[in-house]
Amino acid sequence: MELFALAFSAILVNNFVLSRFLGICPFLGVSKKIETAVGMGIAVAFIMTMASALTYIVNVYILEMLGLGFMYNIMFILIIASFVQVIELLLKKVSPVLYEALGVYLPLMATNCAILGVTVINRDMSFNFIRSVVHGFAGGVGFLLAIVVFAGIRERIEHNDILPHFQGFPIALLAASMMAIAFMGFSGWIL
Repeated sequence: MELFALAFSAILVNNFVLSRFLGICPFLGVSKKIETAVGMGIAVAFIMTMASALTYIVNVYILEMLGLGFMYNIMFILIIASFVQVIELLLKKVSPVLYEALGVYLPLMATNCAILGVTVINRDMSFNFIRSVVHGFAGGVGFLLAIVVFAGIRERIEHNDILPHFQGFPIALLAASMMAIAFMGFSGWIL
């Protein structure tokens, strides 16, 4: 039950994009089409999960044992950048269309603050290995949910009559803020 509460919280209540405001750049940049949003969301979920697992191991069994706990940010960034490179190579080989659609946002995942944020939160909250992985996976699922829903909204907005001053990015920011308000409705369920 405790792991379910943690997962529910990371997906809806403390969503990295809509509640913690981490990962806004890819959220806004790759959410014009549902297909690219799904690809980015899956890639982020995979990297968040794997980074949560490996950073826990590196932090507990290497950094802390050697008294180098203060080096966690540098190590976490190196681990995340390595996963991003692997994902980039796989996408380039397996799905060149998705690789091209994600464009510059794919290599920028190496510095995606949502991915780094989940690893730092896991460390700061002293989560064990299982909780870290569940939190990382659920955070990725929350990112996937938010970016896909937002992409769907943006696709529908594109065909509406909108005042010229609100067309494009301003209406997207307005829609994102409305989504954040909607996700706040879950805040009373689980901390």
